[in-house]
This record gives sequence, C-alpha cells and structure tokens, in this order.
Amino acid sequence: MTLATPATRDDARAPSRGTGRVGKNGPVTSPRDLVLLGSTGSIGTQAIDIVRRNPDRFRVVALGAGGGNVALLAAQALELSVDAVGVAKASAAQDLQLAFYAEASRRGWASGEFKLPKIVAGPDAMTELAQWPCDVVLNGVVGSLGLAPTLAALRAGRTLALANKESLVAGGSLVRAAVTRPEQIVPVDSEHSALAQCLRGGARGEVRRLVVTASGGPFRGRRRDELTDVTPEQALAHPTWNMGPVVTINSATMVNKALEVIEAHELFDVPYADITVTVHPQSVIHSMVEFVDGSTLAQASPPDMRLPIALGLGWPDRVADAAPAVDWTTAHTWEFTPLDDDAFPAVALAKAAGRAGRCRPAIYNAANEECVAAFVAGRLPFLGIVDTLERVLDDAPDFDEPGTVGDVLAAETWARAHTQKIIAAAAEGA
Repeated sequence: MTLATPATRDDARAPSRGTGRVGKNGPVTSPRDLVLLGSTGSIGTQAIDIVRRNPDRFRVVALGAGGGNVALLAAQALELSVDAVGVAKASAAQDLQLAFYAEASRRGWASGEFKLPKIVAGPDAMTELAQWPCDVVLNGVVGSLGLAPTLAALRAGRTLALANKESLVAGGSLVRAAVTRPEQIVPVDSEHSALAQCLRGGARGEVRRLVVTASGGPFRGRRRDELTDVTPEQALAHPTWNMGPVVTINSATMVNKALEVIEAHELFDVPYADITVTVHPQSVIHSMVEFVDGSTLAQASPPDMRLPIALGLGWPDRVADAAPAVDWTTAHTWEFTPLDDDAFPAVALAKAAGRAGRCRPAIYNAANEECVAAFVAGRLPFLGIVDTLERVLDDAPDFDEPGTVGDVLAAETWARAHTQKIIAAAAEGA
C-alpha cells in the first residue's frame, strides 16, 4: 500500500488539471471535490480552514460527523453549500434539520433562500458518504467506526486522505485488500505525512529504515520506577500538543507512537525491524527516512496539523501557505534520544502484535482504550496500562486473520471484555 496520486476517474467530478486557468497555487481548471468525515472535530475544522483559504483548489460536497455538535455541522454545511450531510447518531437527524433553520435564521436568510442538503443518519451514514461522488475522502472519524468508511472509500475508487489510525491498526489486512489502484491512500498523521514526503527522495529499494519521531510526552526521561505514582492529571499535561484525553494519555504511555509504528508498517510495507522510534521533544522533525547510502531525509515544520491535512487533500501537490514554516532567522536546538523500551515498552509490544497479526493489533488498540478509561477513573495505575495490554495479548485466543469488519469488531469485543475482567480482578485483589 503506497501513497496516493490524484484520482483519474470517468465520473463527472473527476478533476481536469493544468489546462490554463491559474490560481494562486498554479494552473487549475476546477476545484477538487472533497468529502470530509469528522468535520466537527479537530481534523475536520482545520480541513475546512484550508478549504476556506483555497477556494480555487477545493470544494466540499459532503460533510459527516458523529452528531454531537449539530449546530456547528449545520453552520459548516450552509457556509460550504454541500450536497449532503451525515450524522452517525440516528436520533440527531431531526436536531440537525432544526439546526439548519436556526443557522439560516441567524444569517438572515428566508426559507426560500437556501437549499437543505440531503441528510443521511445512522451507523452507516459515514460509509454512505464515503462513496459520495468526489475526488478525495478525508476520513477524520475517531475510533474503529472509521474502518467501514475507509473500506467504502477505497472500494469506490476514491483517493483517501486517512486520519483515522484505527483503520490501519485494527483492519490493516482488510484495507490492503480494498485498495483498488496503486497509490490510493494519503496519510494525514503528521508522522506518516513526513515519511511520505521523505520517501519522495529515493527509490523504494534504497530505503534502509523509517525513523518515527516522538515528543516523549510529559514523562520523557523518566525511568520505569519513577512512573509508579503518576496521576491522570500529570498524564494529561502534554508539553507540546493539545489533544483529547485518550490520545494525550497514549502519548504519555507511548502507545500512540506504538500505533503509529503499526500504521507505518501497513502504509509503506516496511518490516517492523526497519521502523525505529526516536524521541524528539521539540516536535519540529516529524519523521525521517534513512537510505542505504547513509543519508537521512527529514521533514521539518512547526507543530501544526494544517500542513499534513493540506497535503492530504492536495497530494501530490502542495498547498501554498498551508501553515507557517520554520523561522530560520532564529536559533534552534533540536534533541534526539533513543526510546527507553524498559520504561516505555508499548512500542516493542505493538511490534510483536503486528508481527503476529490475526487481529492482535485490533486487540491491542481496544484493550488500550479500556485501560486508559480505567486509569482516568482511578481503577488502574499508570504502569498498569501497558502491563495489562501485555497480559490481554498473552491471553488472546488464536483468532483468524480478519476477513470482514465483523471479524475485527468481534476481536475488539473480546479484548474489551477480557480487559475489564482483568482490571476488575486486580481491583478486588488489591
């Protein structure tokens, strides 16, 4: 599975590029049509900011979200004049319709001055929108709910800008099988976007290793025995990024980087032995590729997700001024240190799960979510998160390699139940 180039399709929305009209980013003829899934989340709102500033490059034709913020979703849809809007929460459909009228009223529009987009609602809404006629589907859905839309977009032949890591972690083999053409997936995570950019610098056979950078989280440099009494408040105090609680705690345990290693393996088909994690607290070098001649290419930019999002939407072309560049007129000091596998064993554990396959990565991810919830609730110590992950993987039955989304969900269901059982037993014995 390799990176995406612009789709060439027979449908009416396929872009015709470079035929004379010049926009601020070069020759274009018509905007690239986008479907944004997870539009009210961080990835989605930043993607809309990019679209807003580049109307000659992009046009949003459909939006999808969970349904927890219908007011924002309605405002986005009316601003962008989309054809369709979806909510995963079926009961939110009526609320969304009312939100449209409220937003139109706020804008001072009479009822005949705007057209309501088609509304799709329910658990299959994101999957339906992923097949909507367009050039690029941005999948910013959170969790395993993003797997089905990923598969739908790929099978429909769309270019997929992928920000949903669970698609590859939990369903890597399914995603590989769903790819309909070479170079169909464009990664949106900053680390994988960096790797994609660096890989442009050499032939595939010249790559020796991928180097994924990690900020190190709030406990960078601590030994394992110094992590015994970590509190949720401490784990949630990330020094660089403003993220949700699960991702922030995953950064503290290095589970987030472990999941990214699995993603890198699935995206670039590089053996786990040739993927290295290095700690870089400044978070300016987002990842690197080492080549067989001894050279290493690195991608550098200030921490800002708009850059990888813009590249995901415009690949292989860049979007001018997507995000600020590094200020080379000031002094910089960048640090790189090896990952301490004794204090932070999550990466090594994820590599083992990835090598084993047979739903082990899905089990790893689902069990971790249960452990993080237990840690936040005070039912599991910080070190117990990864220790419990290891035990769950040791106890896992011999699942087959998944053939359907249902197979992945079944493994995750087992993992969640077994993790809860282990945590409850430990609490009783404490």
